[in-house]
Amino acid sequence: MGEKHMRVAFLGLGIMGRPMAANLVKAGHEVTAWSRTPGKLVEGARVAASPAEAAGAADVVWICVSDTAAVDSVLFETNGAESALREGMIVVDSSTISPARTLAIVARLAERGVEHIDAPVTGSKIGAESAQLIFIAGGEEAAIARVQPLFQAMGKLVKHMGGHAMGQAAKLAMNLQIAMIYEGFAEALALATKLGVAPEKLVDLIQSSMVRSGVIDYKAPFVLKRDYSPNFPLRLMHKDIHLTLDAAREARVKLPGLETVEEIYEVAHDEGHDDLDYAATLMLLEKWAGIEVGTAATR
Repeated sequence: MGEKHMRVAFLGLGIMGRPMAANLVKAGHEVTAWSRTPGKLVEGARVAASPAEAAGAADVVWICVSDTAAVDSVLFETNGAESALREGMIVVDSSTISPARTLAIVARLAERGVEHIDAPVTGSKIGAESAQLIFIAGGEEAAIARVQPLFQAMGKLVKHMGGHAMGQAAKLAMNLQIAMIYEGFAEALALATKLGVAPEKLVDLIQSSMVRSGVIDYKAPFVLKRDYSPNFPLRLMHKDIHLTLDAAREARVKLPGLETVEEIYEVAHDEGHDDLDYAATLMLLEKWAGIEVGTAATR
């Protein structure tokens, strides 16, 4: 399996999965794709009617779906990929799911002689489209080395965080920070706007100081244009916050700041913002403050 071009079953063609699969095709890999949503296609990839059919034509199964339940479904339900797995295959999961459940999946696949790598990603939709993702990997170093051609086709970097489920654990810790950095930025924008400071001037000040953040670098241009089209949907960040709080409770770690942020996401969910970008939590702050953030042209 160390050859340059590999046979891959790609399961999940959502915001991230579809461009990831497309980049595998562009790199010359033989891709068989499956999606829960009928009609989703990747040019140059074969289409499978089920995860099992896709896996049957592959040496590597790559999963990129929305949550823990979806991973269980594509692997273990009727016509799931597990039934077609063969000894020596590798399953790579780029979904962000429960670390505890990841360990259970690893054990179940090991009974079939199948390797597992957890490799959630960071880089958002733009990173997926431009093959600039960072993979946050957990698993055996030898298995990760075997699928390097696939990582290289879809991303710019692989960070090996340790053993199984360490990729998931590190991804949750990172998303905790992203959620809280953005929420602090959104609250700063709301307060400054209410007090009369032009939002674009506040952003310039922040980015000229030690407060500067990659999160703000990326999100500020969208926010100032009032563009909440989903690069990372609010519902998925909300899901990751739940996963993080669950993992923290299991580990007996208190996360009072994230618990407060989660309350804001609950309100955003109740107000129908699930399919907007997670930056749309700012809309709640605007509503509560009676203001609207944006550049002079958008206000």
